[in-house]
Amino acid sequence: MRRLLVPLAMMLGSGLAQADDQSECVAGIAMLQAEVPKATGAVRTKVERELRVAQREQGEGEFDECMDAIRAARAALGK
Repeated sequence: MRRLLVPLAMMLGSGLAQADDQSECVAGIAMLQAEVPKATGAVRTKVERELRVAQREQGEGEFDECMDAIRAARAALGK
């Protein structure tokens, strides 16, 4: 019985983490879309690039990589 419960618990736990990343990804993309018009120069270029990456990764269902792009954009923005 224990052999069945451990893999099941691992699958459920990863599903919950993915749901968190998904919602954070969506919120992060919205935040970046709002910040792009405010940014200038090299910061704007970096934020636009990371926004494109985040949107692509969201479309591919790679929410952890979406969050990596959002974190990189936030760093460029100083947030």
